[in-house]
Amino acid sequence: MSKFVGAHVSASGGVFNAVENAVAIGAKAFALFTKNQRQWSAKELDSETIDKFKEALDKSGILPKHILPHDSYLINLGHPEADKREKSMDAFLDEVQRCELLGLDRLNFHPGSHLKKISEDESLDKIADAMNRTLDKTSGVSLVLENTAGQGSNLGWKFEHLAQIIDKVEDKSRVGVCIDTCHMFTAGYDIRTREAYDKTWSEFDKVIGFKYLMGMHINDSKAKFASRVDRHHSLGKGEIGLDAFRFIMNDKRMDDIPLILETIDDSIWKEEIELLYSFVD
Repeated sequence: MSKFVGAHVSASGGVFNAVENAVAIGAKAFALFTKNQRQWSAKELDSETIDKFKEALDKSGILPKHILPHDSYLINLGHPEADKREKSMDAFLDEVQRCELLGLDRLNFHPGSHLKKISEDESLDKIADAMNRTLDKTSGVSLVLENTAGQGSNLGWKFEHLAQIIDKVEDKSRVGVCIDTCHMFTAGYDIRTREAYDKTWSEFDKVIGFKYLMGMHINDSKAKFASRVDRHHSLGKGEIGLDAFRFIMNDKRMDDIPLILETIDDSIWKEEIELLYSFVD
């Protein structure tokens, strides 16, 4: 088995519960928030919680490299205002340190937003700078930039944005990219036909490079192609259709990384995971 599919499961009641929730849907990978994603601060992870998480993980057979933790939605490393950016950087460092404690080797995050107050380039520079500072203070955890749909002033919807950030990160051994299929599609990268899929991924390889691909979010889209609107849908029920996901499941370049569902109906995640595995030729 070279594909590792799962979903972004709930860690409510303790991070160790995420492992159980992943196993219950037949996942071979999963994503989680290591703290409440809508609050700035969280209770520190105590040794009992950490031990329980690691024990549950051992039992599950899911490897740390197939887990894609996500940081808080409040964090904006590209924030134009110094004090607010500082607050984001502190929270981001805490998120990376939580991953360190749990023995996880990557953290997925949205690059940031310029809020129409500074230029794209300035904001991208701020993001790279924040990443460099965080990497200096931590070890063993890679920072995984997620492409966005490009809503509002969000950066990261163009492959070039991600490449520009990576270019300015000093330790390139600890930087990666997570491609969200819904975001990719609504940002204007088509994957619906074989031809479009091949063209988009060859552009990805040219601009960013497959060596940086450390995870994917597998989502259909409620919003139309190139609409720059972020609305996930269940597989095959949206504008993308099932062919794209069939291509991904048979693409060796997506082997051995977490492929994570963030589709809107968690009651059918088990079926969606089975569906994806059924596509493997």
